Amino acid sequence: MSTEPAELRWLVLGASGFVGSAIVEELMQRGATVVSMAAPRLRSAALSGSAPQSAQLAQSPQSAQLSQPEQQIVAEAEADAAGSAIVECREALRTAFAGFDVVVNAAGLATPGDGESQELTGANALLPTVAALAAKDAGVRRFVHLSSASVQGHRRVIDESADRAPFSAYSRSKALGEQALELVASQLAPLSLVTVRATSVQGPSRPTTQSLIKVASSPIASVAAPGTYATPVSSIDALAWFVVETGQYAEQVPAVILQPWEGLSVSDVLAAAGGRVPRRLPQFLCRWILSAGYFSSRLLGEKLHGPLRRVELMWFGQEQTPGWAASVGLIPHSSIATLLERAREQK
Repeated sequence: MSTEPAELRWLVLGASGFVGSAIVEELMQRGATVVSMAAPRLRSAALSGSAPQSAQLAQSPQSAQLSQPEQQIVAEAEADAAGSAIVECREALRTAFAGFDVVVNAAGLATPGDGESQELTGANALLPTVAALAAKDAGVRRFVHLSSASVQGHRRVIDESADRAPFSAYSRSKALGEQALELVASQLAPLSLVTVRATSVQGPSRPTTQSLIKVASSPIASVAAPGTYATPVSSIDALAWFVVETGQYAEQVPAVILQPWEGLSVSDVLAAAGGRVPRRLPQFLCRWILSAGYFSSRLLGEKLHGPLRRVELMWFGQEQTPGWAASVGLIPHSSIATLLERAREQK
């Protein structure tokens, strides 16, 4: 694998999205040959909860007997029924991927507050598996899949392990995508399959970033004392840079890697986004509010899980273990503070 992106042919799946468009821009700035491709829409009946034995899966009825959702995803992805939507999608992707060295899958549905659906599972679990199989058949050298650190849920320290504890429909669908890719990994050789777990990525035009600025600029901007917790809040520029560096890396890359930390604390993020020092709240009060909030959200079908998770990250942040990127020196320039400051000034 080349160490220069301009020497490789790249295809970005889901290139019109928030992450995909940033990766395309990063590649173009480096003079790389890159093709943008819209993501096909797939639906999957293999929801992240165990499907009932009588469930009829959209494209592979025989897989209804499988007990684990990730096994159902693989069965759907490998369906061979002539004329099925998944077979047609896999063939279309194989044709599109032919001649490319690196394929980046930046497609997916980023809907942290929505409930479970066949569309969500199709986009975040089934499509990555179908695309990886197509990439192998097309002779692609490296397939980079964008996942989310949310698959590890509320744990205090996130890492690159297979330990997953998703807490919402969105994070479960992303975790399911990782698990399905693990199941097919052995049959993808010599394709290099890499899953990048993105953290809490921000961008000037992203609604979540605008919401962060609004909160940080208000009297409710606060952190749990002492306010020095590390935060996974990161910049889209750093993520795009890291994905390109990963895609072109000349040596073997682990199956799962974590987007590197950009060095900020929860107080740093709120100060940059709001232009003011946040209030410090007692830890016990913050934990009680979150506990009560999640309990109420579960009664409402997890409708409040997304907003509550953002509050939890605002107060307590989340540490991360230095991973593969640190071991090989692929640490991006930290630009999250500047990004938030500029976004605030332009608001």
